[in-house]
Amino acid sequence: MQRDNLMRAREFMNYDPDTGLFTWRVKPNRNKRVGDCVGSRAGNGYLRTRLFGVDVSLHRLAWAFMHGDWPTQDIDHINGDRTDNRIANLRDVPRRINAQNLRRARSNNISGLLGVATLANGKFLARIHVNGKNVRLGLFTSPAEAHSAYIAAKRELHEGCAV
Repeated sequence: MQRDNLMRAREFMNYDPDTGLFTWRVKPNRNKRVGDCVGSRAGNGYLRTRLFGVDVSLHRLAWAFMHGDWPTQDIDHINGDRTDNRIANLRDVPRRINAQNLRRARSNNISGLLGVATLANGKFLARIHVNGKNVRLGLFTSPAEAHSAYIAAKRELHEGCAV
């Protein structure tokens, strides 16, 4: 979406940086009213709308509304909630930093905790992925201890960590 379309978007909608919500300033079609919330949740969990014939992610639009230009990189939701478009929760970061916040425990992870593997001997292995390599953080007697070690390492080793 172009910069001039950003100016046109401001004529059609309002953005509240404290709530992260967009509302219609004018009646966009027969199904919407002035004051209705803009956008709907896409399959990937982000809020989107169609504006001037182009699909737009509302987190990118929020950034543009507040900063006057489109983001140059990925917009990261600091708290991991893809629907929380408050400006305080958004940051323009490289993809490698954004990807660090996207990581979730895999569905086959027995412990259910990110960075924790359950071993056959009843111990729990904490590990973290840094610069393309897996780093072992140690063996622990409980999953909570292993996860604490993972979180501490994440805060130290992952630039821009938001946990």
